[in-house]
Formats: sequence, structure tokens, C-alpha cells
Amino acid sequence: MIATTDFFTPMVDDPVDFNRIAATNAISDVYAMGGRPILALAIPGMPLGKIEPEVVARILRGGAEICTEAGIPIAGGHSIDTPELIYGLAVIGTCRREAVRRNADALAGDAVILTKALGVGVYSAAIKREKLDAAGYRDFVATTTLLNRIGPDLAAEPAVHALTDVTGFGILGHGLELARGAGLTFRLEADALPLLPQAAALAQDGFVTGAWHRNWAAFGAEIDLPADLPEWRRHLLTDPQTSGGLLVTCAADRADAILARIREGGYPAAARIGRMEVGPARIRVDA
Repeated sequence: MIATTDFFTPMVDDPVDFNRIAATNAISDVYAMGGRPILALAIPGMPLGKIEPEVVARILRGGAEICTEAGIPIAGGHSIDTPELIYGLAVIGTCRREAVRRNADALAGDAVILTKALGVGVYSAAIKREKLDAAGYRDFVATTTLLNRIGPDLAAEPAVHALTDVTGFGILGHGLELARGAGLTFRLEADALPLLPQAAALAQDGFVTGAWHRNWAAFGAEIDLPADLPEWRRHLLTDPQTSGGLLVTCAADRADAILARIREGGYPAAARIGRMEVGPARIRVDA
């Protein structure tokens, strides 16, 4: 049995989109360990007297839509009065013991695959400044509401050794978890990272969140960057990902087949982004 709880505050103004993103993000924690969700409990926090009942209904509808897509019921929950709007799900999932995948079990020589494109943080910064166009908004919602349901299928593959999802600490933060857990060096190929279509341009124009500063301050000492890496590219490496993709480590001789399976499973942006090597527990970025 796997149990997780995750809370979320609005990144978008549309109530339905907000809660679809929130629910997808919460359910991901089960998928990221190889589990299959079976039910969720909703925990909405609403500032009483400040949000119209119709808006609350739309918020709840968005979460229900994603849970239906995941094939699970919202079996109950509890609402609370909060100073600002939040929404959380407590998600229960199941997984056979031998299929559980952790973020600490990568092996030297493993290939590393990322299943979704990066750039959610810079897109959210552009949304807040009303600078993201309609196409960008569609891409943003599409990626943040794409369930990581491929997780349990990957966990059933013996060649897959470690799994985790990429969320608030960005690709470097969650990649470093893999390196620390295994006691290995993660060689990350920056040019191989999949990006949302407008992510590079937005980052170059200064659309970054405050979280990238905090992320770099927290773990930058354990990252080796090329001396000539542009600042905007470092921003994308520490860009916080709400409802991001899965990081997968697997035997190198099975990597191409596993990557093809991921793409065929509905994750066309998936890419092989590096490898795990014998060495100190840190990340070395190659450009």
C-alpha cells in the first residue's frame, strides 16, 4: 500500500484547470513509486465568504475529472476554511513489494530518461505577468494535466531500477536525489533535455520564478556546470516543475526500447538525458 498527500495553490485563473493540475500533481506521487492509485480523499481549503459557490463547484469538478481519468473515485474528504485557496488529495495506491521503485536504487551504467518536457516554472511566471499566449497556455495545461500513469508499467520492467517524479526542485534537485540515493554521479546532457516549445525564449526574456534562486542556493554546491553555460539555461535546470514528468533509470542496453515504450504510451517529449556513473554523489552537467 502506498499513501501520499499533496497540496496545491493556484497557478492559473481558470478554476477547472487549477484543480485538474492539482489532482494530477497529487496522484503522481503514487505513480512515481510504481503504484496504481485506487482512491483519493479531497482536502479543499477555501477562504469563506471570498469565493462564490459556483467557483468552488468548478474547482471540485476539475479534480473529479482527473480522478475519473485515473480510474479512481474521490471517496470522501474534508473541507477547511483557509486564508487562501488550496486544494489537496490524499491518494491511496497499491503495488506489489517487488515492483516498488525508489529514487535510491540507480545502478552505475544506467541510462536516465525524462518523460515530460521542462519549463513549467517559466510558463507560470509568464502567466502571472500575462505574457503567455494562447498556444503556450494550451501546452502548459496539457503537460501539467498529463497523468504519469506509465509509472507502474515501467516498474514492472526488471531493467528499470529507479523512479522519481520531477517537481518543485527541478531536474537538478530531483536528479541529485537519484545521485545521493545511489552514491553515484549523474552525468546530465543539457542539450538532450526536452523543453516546452516556448521555454527557452521565455527564460532568456527573464520569466523565471523565485524558486529557482532558492533551489540553486540549496544544492548548487553539488552541481558541476560548464563554465560557459548561459544563465538562462541554468534557470531551466533549476526550474520548478508542478506535475512534471518521471525520471527513470534503467539498464543501458534496454534504454532505447524503454524510451520507445514511453513515447508510444503517450509521452512524445520523453528523452534520454544522461547516465549514472561511478563517482561522488553529485551532478555533472555536460553542454
